[in-house]
Amino acid sequence: MRKNQNRKRHGALRILTALVLAGILAYGGIVAMICVEEGKVPKALTDQTEYDAIIVLGAQVKPDRTLSVQLTWRMDAAAEAYEKKNVPIVVCGAQGTDEPCTEAEAMKEYLLGKGIPENIILTDPKSFNTNENLENARELLKGYPDVKSVLIVTSDYHVPRSLAIARDLGFEAEGFGAKCLPERWIKNHAREALAWCKYWAKKYFRLPL
Repeated sequence: MRKNQNRKRHGALRILTALVLAGILAYGGIVAMICVEEGKVPKALTDQTEYDAIIVLGAQVKPDRTLSVQLTWRMDAAAEAYEKKNVPIVVCGAQGTDEPCTEAEAMKEYLLGKGIPENIILTDPKSFNTNENLENARELLKGYPDVKSVLIVTSDYHVPRSLAIARDLGFEAEGFGAKCLPERWIKNHAREALAWCKYWAKKYFRLPL
């Protein structure tokens, strides 16, 4: 009897170990996929890049109302895109618990400081995630019937999933990637891998996540 119990325990342990290893390998595969896909993201715009509007996805705003480094890089990329084509810019992001204002408000202020006209900047101060960013941007751009394609500006590792969501929502979209802080590379990519799992679970399994 005891031998049978030991065999069952060892068998269960082997199965659990195999599942854990499979999970680790799958997770590592997703991180590898993100690295491959972000390598395809343009880091510079060309005359062939087509867009009728720019959508900038938010990131952390500091307590003194200045932008975090990664958000500053995203905004600089958006300003560069605007210099090439003077099109409407949508800035997205709600106010986090540790932020002095909405990300969208701080992003708008930054663009105004770059000399971009206020009437061309549309703000979405209510969205807390990428899906909400793009859904709200879509609603704001309904007032611009000439907008057929959009340029999504965010950090390079975030562009592929943002484009996938945008196309799910009916956008004709291209991406423009801002660089990622080297010291945050592991954290950002680990979190992004989990975000891809959530995206697939919602899209293919209709899970209410």
